[in-house]
Amino acid sequence: MTEILKKSDPVLDIRVGSQARQLILKEGLQAHHVDIIPGAAGGPKGIGIQGLDQAIFGEFLPRAQQRRTLIGSSIGSWRFASIAGHGAKPGTDLLGELYTHLEFDKKMTRHEVGVVCREMLHQLVAGLEQNIVEHTDYHLTVLAVKSEKIFKSDRTLPLLASVLGIVASNAIARPKMKTFVERVIAQPQAEQNFKISDDGFKTHYCPLNASNLEDWLMASASIPVAVPAVRNIADAPEGAYRDGGLIDYHIDLPFQSQGLVLYPHFTDSITPGWFDKMLKSRKANPDNQARTVLISPSASYLRGLPLGRLPDRKDFTLKGLSQQQRIALWKQSIAESQRLGDAFLELVEKQEFETIMQDL
Repeated sequence: MTEILKKSDPVLDIRVGSQARQLILKEGLQAHHVDIIPGAAGGPKGIGIQGLDQAIFGEFLPRAQQRRTLIGSSIGSWRFASIAGHGAKPGTDLLGELYTHLEFDKKMTRHEVGVVCREMLHQLVAGLEQNIVEHTDYHLTVLAVKSEKIFKSDRTLPLLASVLGIVASNAIARPKMKTFVERVIAQPQAEQNFKISDDGFKTHYCPLNASNLEDWLMASASIPVAVPAVRNIADAPEGAYRDGGLIDYHIDLPFQSQGLVLYPHFTDSITPGWFDKMLKSRKANPDNQARTVLISPSASYLRGLPLGRLPDRKDFTLKGLSQQQRIALWKQSIAESQRLGDAFLELVEKQEFETIMQDL
């Protein structure tokens, strides 16, 4: 049963790194401070914060027009591509509409699932590739992984064995996963290129252009076992490429921001890699997030949603939930997300961050 949200209940949770706190206390949260925006992997949770994206990209950032780096993994990269291609509101509206009306069932093969996802992506970016990669204001950076050893295969047994190997090696230390996965950072070739220091993973830097944009976006969201790997990507080393969230789930990277990293997120914490969800002790590096402002739905807001949470991938096959019911519930959740955007813009207007900011 949906919980009724009281007027006094907060809609947003704001968590900040140490340097971000100092800057906001001194000057407030200003659009010209923002130079980097991450977008996490997380499937349909990403469309559950649509209203927040629209407020940030459609009303807040345009107050100070400048070039910004958007770093997306999986659905995060799709959100940013839709915004760069269509604009904040029409882009996120289209992404939400396409994602909401996807249809899957448990009998589908991974190839069939991949075809459905690719068709959705094509509808999202086809004909806009050049505009996206050459956008005046946004330097789109897409995160993916390059599969190694038996993880290159799309056959079930090697895939499952690889996943077990990744889980076991990750439990020892994140860099131990390098036997199976290597990071890929695909971005337009420009002076603003995003680079990171060595963190134990081999990192490939690949050009992002109009001819390979769709492939990199698809690779970034290709969940092992569920969707086949993407192969033969133009201007990239030969290989099998998969979901960027395997290494960079919530993107705990050294951002090298000169101002603020504004992070619209669907949860109030940053989990480095997808398999770190199993490890409660695996937290984000505070040095990486020193300039981060993490903005997410509050616990009370989430309890007030139709499902008591944001849309989730499991809803496609959730027992007792029909396709028609799921679509209706997701549409309600997306509509509710306008309140997230309104709350953010009100906070910016009043600059009342001091009383609500918590440490990240």
